[in-house]
Amino acid sequence: MKYAAKRIAMLLLTMVIVSFFAFAAFSLISGSAAEIMLGTQATPERVAALEKELGLDRPLLVRYAGWLAGFFTGDLGTSISYQQPVGELIAPKVLVTLCLSVLSFLLIAVVSIPLGVGSAGRSGGRLAGVRTAFNQLCMAVPPFFTGILLTWLFSTTLKWFTHGRFPELGTDFFGALKYMLFAAVSLAIPRIAMTVRMLRSTILGEMRKDYVRTAISRGNDRSGVLYRHVLKNALVPVVTFLAQTMAEIVASGIVVEQVFAIPGLGRLLVASISNRDYPVVQAIVVILAFWVVLAGTVADLINQRIDPRLRLGGGA
Repeated sequence: MKYAAKRIAMLLLTMVIVSFFAFAAFSLISGSAAEIMLGTQATPERVAALEKELGLDRPLLVRYAGWLAGFFTGDLGTSISYQQPVGELIAPKVLVTLCLSVLSFLLIAVVSIPLGVGSAGRSGGRLAGVRTAFNQLCMAVPPFFTGILLTWLFSTTLKWFTHGRFPELGTDFFGALKYMLFAAVSLAIPRIAMTVRMLRSTILGEMRKDYVRTAISRGNDRSGVLYRHVLKNALVPVVTFLAQTMAEIVASGIVVEQVFAIPGLGRLLVASISNRDYPVVQAIVVILAFWVVLAGTVADLINQRIDPRLRLGGGA
């Protein structure tokens, strides 16, 4: 419990630091929100009056403290472009991106772990070179290109879904998942290949250790040793890698959402950057950073449960 408390405290501290630098960076960018909102009608007097109304004339730390307090209560400010609360604007986008990321992650975990274990158990042989070449090919193809191919095949050719007509999650949840499945596959393919290669390498490294040779020499079945002992030790670095993968999914999903016309955080982020809608960009950056840090924290807590040595070292 002590280790978990430390990790959660570190997560909160990291998020405060990240949010401050994000807030400060957008505050220092030339062109205030008041100038953007006034557009061609901006005059020094009008800009000064609007800045005072919005509280932009206050010191940076005072404004940040107010923004941080609002962040924890759901008040993220007002969008410059859409003239509506940022929280209301991004809430449905967060849900869409979350579903896409979780779906991609589940595909990676469900497919890569059995393939990695099976590949380690069948190391060598005539098909080893073919498997390696196919794995390298899957890692090399970027998700956006795979997404274009999947769109051409399953939307344009087979008509399995209509590109650009994303069903509402609230009204057609399973239809939305079906639409997102193709985007999730394009995100998952290269990371499945990476995870399979890493898990295979880790298992083969564990199989060469003394405790495995001792267990096999005592008459234990090789596959039994693999599943009872080796796999548990091999999962620690794999869990950490999957946490990093979850963070990468969010970053790659920004591009893939553009390819599949999925109305998630990625599309909103790109549009808000183009419109210089800094309150929206700032909120999305902090949310994505939280996503990344949370994934790493969860991975550390899971690893601490898997490996007793980490539990002892963590002081739990």
